[in-house]
Amino acid sequence: MTPQTLAAEATTAEVWALTEGDTLLACMILTPKPDHLYLGKLATAPDHRGRGLARRMITHAEARARALHLPALQLQTRIELTENHATFHRLGFHEIARTAHPGYDRPTSLTFAKPLTPQGDLP
Repeated sequence: MTPQTLAAEATTAEVWALTEGDTLLACMILTPKPDHLYLGKLATAPDHRGRGLARRMITHAEARARALHLPALQLQTRIELTENHATFHRLGFHEIARTAHPGYDRPTSLTFAKPLTPQGDLP
């Protein structure tokens, strides 16, 4: 993504970023849907991975979903990014669908969901 595509996304969705000075550490795009908050383009700078930034971003996405009275988060990831799948499982997501991009006869993406409990309730 470029700054221009992020700016375009910001017209219909929420763009969130973690920075340190002028350095972009992590970012995500949150798009409200009727029954969930879609978490798109979650990314962490390669030299800042393993520091809990994705967890911080997802925790913020959960807070935004609750504020919007949405009961779940959803995201998609490419099927070959198995390290991401493991991370999302550790963060409480579970796989709900497999889809294929046009022209492919096999799944190319996985959809993950994380149901949310209201803030203050015990899981």
